[in-house]
Amino acid sequence: MKKAALFLLIAFCAKPVFAHHAFAAEFDAKKPIKLRGTVTKMEWINPHAWIHIDVKKPDGAVDEWMIEAGTPNTLLRRGFTKDSLKAGTEVIVDGYQSKDGSLRANGRDITLPDGKTLFLGSSAPDAPDKQ
Repeated sequence: MKKAALFLLIAFCAKPVFAHHAFAAEFDAKKPIKLRGTVTKMEWINPHAWIHIDVKKPDGAVDEWMIEAGTPNTLLRRGFTKDSLKAGTEVIVDGYQSKDGSLRANGRDITLPDGKTLFLGSSAPDAPDKQ
């Protein structure tokens, strides 16, 4: 009985770990991108925060991108606050394109209008905390 209870405890505790994805499962480190756009929304949710930006293409059309960032806790420790990225803020995002070609990216850095660059908590192999 004790072994069965222990097994169930381990199985329930391990489930969130399996649900979390690795960088390489969704994003391509060989497809770096640089996007200049306007923040439309910031989602402070676990396990990753999301930054939504509108990027104007050369033809004038606008693409709506979703940028995956680190955890809210990671962003707070890196200098973000909930007021850092208000809707309407012009930003430059360096990151990595999603493997499926959708308008999603894993963000590495974001540059704010004042020139300040903040690390987005990327899990990419060359991220600053990985080196």
